[in-house]
Formats: sequence, structure tokens, C-alpha cells
Amino acid sequence: MSHPELHSLISIIKTLRGPQGCPWDREQDLQSMRRFLLEESYEVLDTLDANDTEALHEELGDLLFVVLLICQIAADQQHFTLSSMSKKIADKMVLRHPHVFNEDTQRLTSKDTTRLWEREKAKRKPKKSRLDGVPRTLPALLRAFRQGEKAAAVGFDWPDHEGVFLKIEEEIAELKEAIQEKNPVAIEHELGDILLALSSLGRHLHTPPEEALRGANDRFAQRFYTMENLAQEMNIELSNASPDTLDMLWNQAKEILS
Repeated sequence: MSHPELHSLISIIKTLRGPQGCPWDREQDLQSMRRFLLEESYEVLDTLDANDTEALHEELGDLLFVVLLICQIAADQQHFTLSSMSKKIADKMVLRHPHVFNEDTQRLTSKDTTRLWEREKAKRKPKKSRLDGVPRTLPALLRAFRQGEKAAAVGFDWPDHEGVFLKIEEEIAELKEAIQEKNPVAIEHELGDILLALSSLGRHLHTPPEEALRGANDRFAQRFYTMENLAQEMNIELSNASPDTLDMLWNQAKEILS
């Protein structure tokens, strides 16, 4: 199947990077493109969270442009080409799915395939640690989730979510103790341990915590905006409102949005 539009986009990017191309595109390098890749990725995430397929159509195109531009920069610097990258990922996907592309196909769950892939990666790309493939630049909650996946691939995990609940209760007790002792270093340490344990709970419940928190942030923002509007209609100044009044406005906002 040919994709003339994709080939046209690749040709446009080559022209933009060429001698008579755009000064901005020609000035970019692998380091300068980092923030554009991050920004476009988050814009795609926003459209997915909003379930806005029309906006997704546009934002995915922007992200594709950035990815292809990075590939062209890499080719210009003789690091690799789009073709070599495509072959590499195609080969990787075949290796990642032996239960699909091998004749000895077997039924596997999503959890089984994740662990299988982590083990295959360890065989083919030996590293000092199983955790080396998790970028430090990931959002902290996502990094915790991915580190948990990699540790679980070698069996370092709780057998089920009940064990994670017990760990969370243990960490909460330790945080309360740190608060009583008024030890700021210990408080930060124990709060981090609770968040780490919660990321593992999300993994056991097949609910990625980064996505769950994004959804919770959106719900909070929508309810707070509604709460502000209600307060304005009632001539209530939020900064001077009593706790009971704030609770009343919050509960009304929840009812409106439910």
C-alpha cells in the first residue's frame, strides 16, 4: 500500500532542510527539537483526554511532522535514516510479538506480553540494570509505573493488589510518624513512598496512574471553574468564604457536573 501524502510530507521536510529551505528548519538540531517533541506529544494527549478526534487529526499531524523532521536532521548528520529507523522498529515489533508472528501461536494476556517483552529486551540489549531503559525525564508518576513494570518482569512484585494495599497502609503509617516528629526530610521521603506504592496499585489494577491523575486533574478543574461561577452568581467572595460555604459550593458544582 503506497502513501503518496506521506512521501509528499517527507519531500517537503527535505526541501525545508535544503540549501534554499527555511532558515528556522535548517537551524534546528537534535537538541533543539526536544521541546517541540514534548509540546506536540502533550497536545496529542490533550486531544485524547478530551476524546476530540477532529483535534487529534490535526495534532497527530503536527507530531508526525516533528518526528519526521528529527529523522531528517539525523540523516543530515549521518546518524541514521528514516528507512533504517523504520526497518529497526519493524524488526523489533516482530520480535516483540512471537505469539503473533511465530507459527507456535499461543494465547497470552496483556500482562503476559508485557513481561515477555521486558525479558526479550533484556536478552537483546544487555544493560547494567533492568531499569536503565526508563528515562529520568519522564513525568515522575509515569516513571514509577514503568520501573514497576520492569521490576515485575523478573518477579519483584506483589502477587496481587491486596499486597499493594498493605504496603500503602504501611507507608501511610510511616508518613504519620514523620509528621508527628516534624521531620521535613522524612515527610518528603514517606510521601514519595506512598506515591510509588500507588503507582504499583495502578499497575495491578490495569489503570495507568498518569492517565488516572490527568483525568482527576481535569475533573477538579471543571468542578472548581463551576464553583467559581456559582460563587460569582451568589455574590460570594471565595477568599472570604467559610469552610462550610466552600463545601456547599463544591458539592453543588459536583451535582451540576454529575
